[in-house]
Amino acid sequence: MTDELAGLSTGERIQTIRTRTGKSRAVVAGLLGHSADWLKKIEKGERKPPQVDKLIQIAEILGCRDLSELTGGAALPMGIGHRNGHPVVEDLRDAIESAFLVLPDGPEPVAAQLIERTDELWRRWHDSPTPRAETGSALAQLIREGRRAVRVLDGPDRRDAYAALSGAYALSEQVLAWVADGALLRLAADRCMDAAEQADQPIALTAAAWVLGNVWRSTGREEEAVKLADDGASLLSSRLDSGTDAERALWGASRLHASISLAKIGREGDALRRLDDATRMAGKLPAGYTHPWTLYGVANSAFTAVSVQVELRRAGSALDHMAHLDPDDVPSLDRRARLWLETARAYRQRGDWMSTLHVLERAASVSTESMQSHPLARGLAGELVTSGGRLVQKDARALAARLGVTV
Repeated sequence: MTDELAGLSTGERIQTIRTRTGKSRAVVAGLLGHSADWLKKIEKGERKPPQVDKLIQIAEILGCRDLSELTGGAALPMGIGHRNGHPVVEDLRDAIESAFLVLPDGPEPVAAQLIERTDELWRRWHDSPTPRAETGSALAQLIREGRRAVRVLDGPDRRDAYAALSGAYALSEQVLAWVADGALLRLAADRCMDAAEQADQPIALTAAAWVLGNVWRSTGREEEAVKLADDGASLLSSRLDSGTDAERALWGASRLHASISLAKIGREGDALRRLDDATRMAGKLPAGYTHPWTLYGVANSAFTAVSVQVELRRAGSALDHMAHLDPDDVPSLDRRARLWLETARAYRQRGDWMSTLHVLERAASVSTESMQSHPLARGLAGELVTSGGRLVQKDARALAARLGVTV
């Protein structure tokens, strides 16, 4: 890498490494709390390189080993700092990372109760306009109790406790996404999969594959995420006729997961075939059914169709899909806000800044917390200020400030 980047400025190095790792300018800028235009000017040398603290953040996002990869200077080994983009991160970090050598005293754990509490926290996550604040502290405590339970229990109860713990780690991945450092997010996903393997239940393994695949897709490992989703679906293929609705739903959610990942890398035919598979399966579930974690069902399949079209840069098709949806049918405020975000992205692809602003404001009205945390929303808010024109600039600045974006 040193030879390949020799002679490049800091901005050029940032652009080269960002492009190599498959991260868009909007995503990286959004994670930094700036607009895509701000990052573009740094990459093109139109702004001075940022200060060291900001360079460290960029290095973390791009997966650099030390600052010399960005600066070209002598190696400065980096202990990349923890990123706490939300107050709940530190408590979850402690619950996930802390060594658990001596078991704390407490009553005999009951695996069924852990499963019920996990499901309840997933419901609270979907029902709240501030899902991180709503679930974070209770989730950290549940993870601690789950880690104790799998040490105390034996036999089937222990496997059930591992299934509950896997579900808690799965939710922690959702809570930590975009607001915690990549190391903690990867650890949460890895522990979700480890717990599912200990549970040794196909449904837990498929759900964990869905979680781990989320992380892989967000870090430029789309091909691996597709294979993981397909492998997870294959675990349940033989149970689609005789199994439970949850098993059929997780199979469908895996197809949706693969569809989005394939769309991100431009494999349109494969993406649409998996989307069709998921849509057909959703139609076989009872009316109104949604999976408690993934929200897979008829409404979520339709929502994902919008996302797939946006990733394929087919803005017209995305908006046509959206025209037939009622966002209130999406049984999650976080997911509903993200549906509006996807619609805003479609309008951005068409260059319709006024509609982009209006729809992104709708997304923020559904869940400001979710949009404050999402790099695509933050990047789009900044772009509205810098590129949307004078007609939207005043309202765009107010929205950017609401989402915590410095332009």
